[in-house]
Amino acid sequence: MNVLVTGSNGQLASCIRDLAKQYEGLNFIYTDYQELDICDLNQVNTFFESHSKIHYCINCAAYTAVDKAETEVDKAFEINATGAKNLAIVCDKFDTILIQVSTDFVFDGKKNEPYTETDVAKPISVYGASKLKGEVEIQKINKKYFIIRTSWLYSEHGTNFMKTMLKLAETRDEISVVSDQIGTPTYAGDLAEVILKILTSKSDNFGVYHYSNEGVASWYEFAKAIFEASNIEIKLNPIKTSAYPTPAKRPVYSVMDKTKIKSVLKTETLSWQDRLSKTPRN
Repeated sequence: MNVLVTGSNGQLASCIRDLAKQYEGLNFIYTDYQELDICDLNQVNTFFESHSKIHYCINCAAYTAVDKAETEVDKAFEINATGAKNLAIVCDKFDTILIQVSTDFVFDGKKNEPYTETDVAKPISVYGASKLKGEVEIQKINKKYFIIRTSWLYSEHGTNFMKTMLKLAETRDEISVVSDQIGTPTYAGDLAEVILKILTSKSDNFGVYHYSNEGVASWYEFAKAIFEASNIEIKLNPIKTSAYPTPAKRPVYSVMDKTKIKSVLKTETLSWQDRLSKTPRN
């Protein structure tokens, strides 16, 4: 099976690349925006026409600069919404199954129990709104899709919270981290494995799914665990969101219910603490 992976330089695509050798029946085609600009419908169409049958498209291409999106609104929507729409159009034309990665930021965070796939999405940031628009476009156009919302992705690849904390610890002996935003850290390699399992199982249980590691944490608790797992001694101060204003609002609570993906796709996952302890730091 031929599998197109967009956004190949990001952390999720990098994790897919790490696992690819375990899946001999899959032929991966990796593209970043230099090889395939998903915002250009003609280019996407030509790419599909010029390649052997593409069975799956995993869209890892995304605009993820949450705060910058508040001023780069058009760019965020172009990549996250128009790009997703273009892929949906072409995937539908070529009978390709589209796997779209979305986010917990489609929710407003006002709930105090895990969000299910049927909860109404009410994003409170441009980033969240642009990702939700991408979801909506896909669902309007393509019947063969998996939309997987995930949260707080980190890994040894790319730019993420874990790597930021470790980098800050190199030059500081004290760090303040927000303690009143609650979610679930998720290792990108685990999400990559779930996606590849969808491919190899040839599941046709299309739809929207939530996936993260198990458990709940604040950013402060996540940072504390990162330093403990790395044997780094540093003074860590919990602070309120109000003490650290950012251009974009974040959901106060964005824990997601994973009952559907566990039952339908038979996925299993580690607690975020166990996964963090096993994650490479480099």
